[in-house]
Amino acid sequence: MSAATPLWTTFLRFLAPLMLSNALQSLFGTVSNIYLGQMIGVEALAAVSTFFPVMFFLFAFVMGLSTGATVLIGQAFGAGEHGRIKSIVGTTLAIALLLSISIALIGGLFSRQLMMLLATPADILAPASAYARIMLLTMPLGFVFLLMTAMIRGVGDALTPLLALALSTAIGLMLTPLLIRGSFGLPAAGITSPAWASAIANALTLIALAAYLRRRKHALAPDAALLSHLRLNRAMLGKILGIGLPSAIGMVVMAVAELVLLGLVNGYGSDATAAYGAVNQVMGYTQFTAMSISIAVSILGAQAVGGGDRARLDGIVRTGLAFNLVLTGGLVALIYLAPRAVLGIFITDDAVLDLAKGLLYIALWSSVPFGLATVFSGAMRAAGVALTPMLLSIFAIVAIELPAAVILSRSIGLAGVWAAYPIVFCAMLILQTGYYLMVWRKRAIRRLV
Repeated sequence: MSAATPLWTTFLRFLAPLMLSNALQSLFGTVSNIYLGQMIGVEALAAVSTFFPVMFFLFAFVMGLSTGATVLIGQAFGAGEHGRIKSIVGTTLAIALLLSISIALIGGLFSRQLMMLLATPADILAPASAYARIMLLTMPLGFVFLLMTAMIRGVGDALTPLLALALSTAIGLMLTPLLIRGSFGLPAAGITSPAWASAIANALTLIALAAYLRRRKHALAPDAALLSHLRLNRAMLGKILGIGLPSAIGMVVMAVAELVLLGLVNGYGSDATAAYGAVNQVMGYTQFTAMSISIAVSILGAQAVGGGDRARLDGIVRTGLAFNLVLTGGLVALIYLAPRAVLGIFITDDAVLDLAKGLLYIALWSSVPFGLATVFSGAMRAAGVALTPMLLSIFAIVAIELPAAVILSRSIGLAGVWAAYPIVFCAMLILQTGYYLMVWRKRAIRRLV
């Protein structure tokens, strides 16, 4: 059997449940928006869409932490240093709880002011603020759930997170319409229904996940050993943040850029905001496919780094690039075949639908260069190199995307905002590829734990 065959097999076996997991995460948001759009109206969809960049901004912190923790867990697992895994997990959960509780307390009090800062249209300010308040107050549950499912993958287990996400999604999707209508004795929660449903689903699933991990004696089971490490270990926290902080900062910059773009979009009215939400939902699926491949490259690459196998790491990168072209590119092509049908799932208003279709044509294909760029950054992150890829991404966003969006929006209108996406993703691909090939590949790699 050739060396390439087991690598493709390993990659696909890990990637398949990972992609299904990310699809499930998108599914809850998608179906919730369908419920809101169909059962309440376009105004509800626009109000929820306004919170999207804020949610991305806040989850950037925990996703950065999970990135650093998962890379270290992967390196420890690849090196056979299983005793270090509990320390990594405990330290990560401790700092995440501190951050998320602070966000819940501050954000819950000032949700209306936050929505006003985003230039939310006056006709949807009240419902947008109500939705934001519940999302922010329940943020600790979301943080812990996201962290646990991410860190479990570090030991090569992509199936358990999939099962947890399937349970959480099923609970959330059953609860959301019941809360919208106030059925079976449940209070009618209106536009806040998806937020409440998500919080309840996360809480119940975390309880079930804890029991499942303990029964299996999983490496990440919440046992006495893990609880003893639930503290801020300075040495371990430094290593986690060394990888996670650049990743988080990079995501925060992307979120800030989204806030700026949303501010530009909101200037065109609530129809433009609703179209923004629908197009983001569709692009979310193509980008999550690309990000799933990048995560697989990062985790499998970290295990290769832990085992000191540079040749396998190079093979993982090539495999990730190939999967991106086939899977991300294939999904983009399918959506282009029937864009109106896809967008019609979220939007019933013909004018908004036509607007969203035009914007989708402009931006959707850029998910492919985005995916290729994240493969290179994911491989470098697997070896603990996160700062330079982050700086390259920030340069592309600040020096290319935002100026392009502002200039083009003034010259060609709303379409100019969306044209900034393919411009910046192509720039990121050129920058990440250049650094990977000309600088990083010429350096020696070593594990951090």
